[in-house]
Amino acid sequence: MADPELEAIRQRRMQELMGQRGMGSQQNPEQQNAKEEAKREAEERRQMMLSQILSPEARERLSRIALVKPEKARSVEDVVLRAAQMGQIVEKVSEEKLISLLEQINTQTTKQTKVTIQRRRSVLDDDD
Repeated sequence: MADPELEAIRQRRMQELMGQRGMGSQQNPEQQNAKEEAKREAEERRQMMLSQILSPEARERLSRIALVKPEKARSVEDVVLRAAQMGQIVEKVSEEKLISLLEQINTQTTKQTKVTIQRRRSVLDDDD
């Protein structure tokens, strides 16, 4: 007799839990969609501003850099956008200006790598 009652209680509890999860999961996709939409709009604004600031040749070079090193291209875009917002850029950035900017960034962010070779001595080696 306890088994059918216990099973009924379990069924009700499962339905309650599923209902709560359903309500919570409906908010999460909506919030995620809103976040994705905001990111998409911000990226569109960013690309539109870059197209106004950069010459077609500079834009093409930057897109080729983005294929190889997306983080470097993003940092260059950030620098160009900040300079434009501060009023330091009054005309379109040419490819030559972009190259000089890239060289400046490369000199600032060069990573020094150090390679140390440790040779293992074999038991059979006689240096004596």
